[in-house]
Amino acid sequence: MTLSWVQIFRLGLVQAALGAIVVLMTSTLNRLMVVELALPVVLPGFLVALHYGVQITRPNWGHLADQGGNRTRWIIAGMGLLAAGGLGAALAIPVLETHFALGLGLSVLAYAVIGLGVGASGTSLLALLATATAEQRRPAAATITWLMMIAGIALTAITAGQFLDPYSHARLLVIVMIICSGAVAVTVLAVWGIERRVISRPAPPPQRFRDGLRDIWSDTRARQFTFFVFLSMTAYFMQELILEPYAGLVFGYTPGQSTQMSGAQNGGVFLGMVLVGVAASGLRIGSLRSWVMAGCIGSALMLVAISGASLWLLPLVPLVVGLGFFNGMFAVAAIGSMMQLAGEGRDKREGTRVGLWGASQAMAAGFGGLTGAALVDLTRSILPVADAFGVVFLFQATLFIASAVLAARIMSPRPKALMVPGE
Repeated sequence: MTLSWVQIFRLGLVQAALGAIVVLMTSTLNRLMVVELALPVVLPGFLVALHYGVQITRPNWGHLADQGGNRTRWIIAGMGLLAAGGLGAALAIPVLETHFALGLGLSVLAYAVIGLGVGASGTSLLALLATATAEQRRPAAATITWLMMIAGIALTAITAGQFLDPYSHARLLVIVMIICSGAVAVTVLAVWGIERRVISRPAPPPQRFRDGLRDIWSDTRARQFTFFVFLSMTAYFMQELILEPYAGLVFGYTPGQSTQMSGAQNGGVFLGMVLVGVAASGLRIGSLRSWVMAGCIGSALMLVAISGASLWLLPLVPLVVGLGFFNGMFAVAAIGSMMQLAGEGRDKREGTRVGLWGASQAMAAGFGGLTGAALVDLTRSILPVADAFGVVFLFQATLFIASAVLAARIMSPRPKALMVPGE
């Protein structure tokens, strides 16, 4: 048997738990460092970039899970690491206030552990989904797990925000401890017994990590998909740090209005993900390849409109919602494609493949955000503000078009003779 819908929802709870911890580290603690502790913005930016950078170890975690044939163990162990890192990062906040050097060292260690935990748990979870999800259910499985992660992020942010006021370091530590311990408990309950009940492919023969990675890299489609992930995710994350400043500087949005705009954008992401899950899995409309291409092209068109919105007197919020919609469409279809491609190989090394692509995504997340911000700073020195942002959005649109072209090339079905029997 393959994963049932109930089991897919259970595994989605792991993604929700993962998002619940990560949002505290990448959002709440960032604000505390900048506002309450009056530290430079670059400090939390460096720490978030560090947690992305450490995720270059994702292929190693995937290889370990492949070799052992027990991904449940690594999902739980990774969540434990993530919880420990989250608690350490919270503990560093009061230390930063009184002993900066010691607090900085603790923060660096904690965010590195967070990156390791995300890599171990997230990679093993996706590898299990790729191995045990029926092909026709993969788009819906990708939609379910990612929507549950978004739900975990939103629920944690809202709930933690309510209980943090009036703020104190002690209150922060209690809240983070409850969330982290709850995430570990949810993970254990969610994954317990699932792997034993679904089709379990035997572990591959023992192989050194370097040799296994070289074998996967020699697969043209696996190598090209790695490039696609990096290129498309660089485009996806490039607006992360510049969209709200664009709304404020060019359209005069207040902080509250720009925050509401970001919320509307996430609503668009939600709708795009739901559409792909329902259409591709439920109604059997379109292939994952076509949904990826449509999401990339649609995102590019929205970015072109956003780049000239002030000149053409276009309303910004509907365009940003449209961007979120096509981003969500692209993202969930790309995740489903990753699950599909991970299961294509004869070597039974889904974890290593997923880890390789996860490392590429993590590097693109850090690189894309920083590149977008740096390009805006550079172009603002020689162009008017609106034009400077517009140039960067147009460059981002170009990356999305290039991603669509690459997806068209690499996501075509394999010749039957090369496919694994039974696919």
